[in-house]
Amino acid sequence: MKKVIKFASVSITTVLYIVLFAMIFVVISSKASGGEPNFFGYQIKTVLSGSMEPGIKTGSIIAVKPGGDMERFGKGDVITFKQDENILITHRITEVMSSDAGISYKTKGDNNQAADMEPVLPSNVVAEYEGFTVPFIGYFMNFMDSKNGALMLIIPGVLLVLYSAFTIWRALSQVEITTKKEKVSS
Repeated sequence: MKKVIKFASVSITTVLYIVLFAMIFVVISSKASGGEPNFFGYQIKTVLSGSMEPGIKTGSIIAVKPGGDMERFGKGDVITFKQDENILITHRITEVMSSDAGISYKTKGDNNQAADMEPVLPSNVVAEYEGFTVPFIGYFMNFMDSKNGALMLIIPGVLLVLYSAFTIWRALSQVEITTKKEKVSS
């Protein structure tokens, strides 16, 4: 029984530390990159609509690669672009259009019936989707961006401190019981 309790204790401590350090890493990396978590040169974006289903599900996170020549894309590539200053969209290029003004992209969500109304200029392209998707994590990340979600960053640290205090109290109790038993038997 003691081995089971010790294993559970070590497991809980390990999980709490992993969660705590993961949260710290996400917060620091998102602040350092201007609000978007950045892992090995890829930005993590949350998908908030079903326009690209079934390939990219609502509530997923996707990895996009920013930078490079934004005129390099072709038909079939999936790009993330600014529709407005604060709205990012990830859609597939259906046509590359050339004119005297330069090139532009006609885009469409895989699940949409019609192409997007406005062509996308290369200057509005933010990144290219690299095919990495993790379903449902986006709901969690979106919640973490809210005020209530910010409190979730504190919870692993508080749990770790409380669990550490409990472990220390239990160890001191065991030492006290052992000391009393030794005094009684001598």
